[in-house]
Amino acid sequence: MKGKVWKPEWREFSDPVTGVKVKQLTDYKGHSHHIYFTNSGWYHGGRKLLIASDRENETNLFSIDLETGELVQLTEQKPDEPEIEPLSTSLNPLRPEAYFWRGRKLVALDLETLGERTIYEAPEGFWGSITNCTADGRFVCTCINEDKHKRLVLDYFYGAGGFDAYWQERPLSRILKIATDGSGAEVVWEERYWLSHVNTSPTQPDLLTFCHEGPWHKVDQRIWGLELSTGKVWAIRPRRNPDERVGHEYWLSDGLTIGYHGHDERGRPFIGFIRHDNSNCWEANISGDSVHFHSNDGNLIVGDGTSRYPYLLLWRRVGEVVEGPRILARRRCSFHVQRLHAHARFSPDGRYVLFTADPMGYGNVFLVELPDFESLPPLEAV
Repeated sequence: MKGKVWKPEWREFSDPVTGVKVKQLTDYKGHSHHIYFTNSGWYHGGRKLLIASDRENETNLFSIDLETGELVQLTEQKPDEPEIEPLSTSLNPLRPEAYFWRGRKLVALDLETLGERTIYEAPEGFWGSITNCTADGRFVCTCINEDKHKRLVLDYFYGAGGFDAYWQERPLSRILKIATDGSGAEVVWEERYWLSHVNTSPTQPDLLTFCHEGPWHKVDQRIWGLELSTGKVWAIRPRRNPDERVGHEYWLSDGLTIGYHGHDERGRPFIGFIRHDNSNCWEANISGDSVHFHSNDGNLIVGDGTSRYPYLLLWRRVGEVVEGPRILARRRCSFHVQRLHAHARFSPDGRYVLFTADPMGYGNVFLVELPDFESLPPLEAV
């Protein structure tokens, strides 16, 4: 029920590998997870965290009070409505409002009154992707893609295939800016390619990135920039070698620099940072590896590990040198479906690492306070 208050579920324990204190924020016999790692879920001055949770046979958005542990249910699934897509959720940076897809409707949720408004409805035959709000709070930017589910077996969100098939279809895709006041929407870019990962700059209201989605070694060019006021589009970090793989791009907190990772033509993992105008590009091969990486400032980087390295890992950039990885904590995440990806990311203040894991079978949300880098064991020591 919308507005229902759930008592605190958190517990603290010491990580068995590093000894750091880990706080488990949820504990329910259903999956809980934070929103996608390119979107910050912190709001109310950093005192509350937006998550999704499966409870009472429904998927809904919840708020966790990080001071008390209390959870409040923010949405309610009605029998005649499509399910919400929680990984599509984003927050307005200037007021307590969240945006998410419910079927073809893009909904604005007031995080205080819990009132909802439909601010856009996608045309029939299209489905929506992840949302992101501009730095001035005026627009939600997102992508809609041509629906091919009737002709293709598509189940890539649940690990059962279709990723390559949908990419090969070259679906019609549109990037939109949608007024958060509900006054209208505009198509700012359109092409026959699978477009995804629309990420708005956290400081520059006119800038966003998007990607050509698909198998990383097959897409023509992964990262693209877009200027909302003019519709100008350009390649960011142009592809250098047909055998390299680059992706999972995200904005650093300066709103000018983009982080990413990949594997070079020899299969070696690397991380990189580049300004949106393709200046100040820096890349370095690293030891260890991860499925996703995140950084606030390009100096301390967190990764969520791999099956070979089942840990949360930290790297530190000192000048041109990368130190690490150091092990922050054991991860124990299955990556079985998208909602059970660890998606580790820093809190906006850089004090914590947030991640999802399912060590006891159900996905839950965890928070780790960062200790001193040198206090953590090197990966090769374990």
